[in-house]
Amino acid sequence: MKRLVFLIAFGLLFTGCNTSGPSVDGTPLELAGHDDDPRTNNNHPMGHHDDPASLLNPTIGNPNISTDIAFWGKYAFQGTWLGFRILNIAAPGNPKEISETTCTGNQGDMVVWEDVLVRSWNSPAGTSATCDGQPVPAGFEGLHIFDISDLNDPVLVGSVATPCGSHTATGVPDPDNNRLLIYNNGSSGACLGIDIVEVPLDDPASASILRFENTGPAEIGTRDCHDTSVILGDAMLAACAGDDGYTMWTLTGSGSLEDPDFLYDVTVPGVSIGHSGSFTYDGAVYVFGHEPGGGVAPRCQEPNPDSDKSFFFFDTSDGTLLGTWVLPRPQSALENCTLHNFNTVPLRNGNYVLVHGSYQSGTSVVDFTDPANAFEVAYSDPPALDPFDLGGAWSTYWYNNFMYETNITEGLNIFRLSDKATAGAMRLPHLNPQTQEFTID
Repeated sequence: MKRLVFLIAFGLLFTGCNTSGPSVDGTPLELAGHDDDPRTNNNHPMGHHDDPASLLNPTIGNPNISTDIAFWGKYAFQGTWLGFRILNIAAPGNPKEISETTCTGNQGDMVVWEDVLVRSWNSPAGTSATCDGQPVPAGFEGLHIFDISDLNDPVLVGSVATPCGSHTATGVPDPDNNRLLIYNNGSSGACLGIDIVEVPLDDPASASILRFENTGPAEIGTRDCHDTSVILGDAMLAACAGDDGYTMWTLTGSGSLEDPDFLYDVTVPGVSIGHSGSFTYDGAVYVFGHEPGGGVAPRCQEPNPDSDKSFFFFDTSDGTLLGTWVLPRPQSALENCTLHNFNTVPLRNGNYVLVHGSYQSGTSVVDFTDPANAFEVAYSDPPALDPFDLGGAWSTYWYNNFMYETNITEGLNIFRLSDKATAGAMRLPHLNPQTQEFTID
């Protein structure tokens, strides 16, 4: 989601009604689940952690909306507009909050690694801003580093001011050097590339910027990176999604974790705000998504062009387009919607399946084993918010056989999918969704 300074202006433009379809490939809907949202009957609501919030509705009076999420073991680390919360998800039917930390730089993207949590501070700090009770210098934008060894009381131990702020952050573990690297994506839109930040695991307070990596083959970059996706293992690739497409880097050969090497650049027709990406676990396909309207506009209506509501599948070897998937359930003019944050399911059988959360179109599962003929497996699609608001699924990710939807105005929703599409999915010890730490042959 881009900066939300135009929320109210966009909100005043929304009119219309919901036109969600009745089934997916013949699978009937059930009117049940989280807040009685329409869904397919292979998508089962599990637990819910209620955290009502709103940026527009004064009757709620709480702007601490839920944003992105990461996982370590049985814990979920959910970003919020005003900090982050830690939840125990050992029982997916009954998630329990352990603690909540205040850090008032909005957006709240985060990376978790062992006892370290890194959080993005997205907008220039005001004169009275604080993080974990400590003053933040006026104008600060960048990263905050927390010690989370005590989950009941995370402690701010350091910060890194970055030249263009921090809208999103991607963790890149480097165990050979006992450090965590952060590929930092700026919030100002003025930097054509990424900051590479080093967080020493034995001294996270000493985190610092190593270098800046531009997105061009020469000294001048080609795009502002909104989000950077990484796959390690045999693939060793990183992709920056931003502006009108994406840039692919290699992290091996002439490239390295701290000095990615430019491979190629792809412009995607119909795209102006490249947003998110993910790889298939064999490293063969890159999934690209964008965010027309900045996440606050109703861009999934029937009249919108397909490019507004599509995922794009590219061959990672050369950037050839292999196919697209278009959201088959038109949303109303009252529903902010783009295809937003997602990840792919770690499957051993060679199939390709992704799970995504896409604002007021909800949570959806897509099989793109054949990228030219991708299809929807399941979904949960809430009706338009009443009274009008900006909301829906900021992101939904697959983690250890459950789907975790971080919902802007609701909190955390958990689903279980009963479908052969994800049979045999691997369990992971942890997950930072923008980072795939291995490949599956």
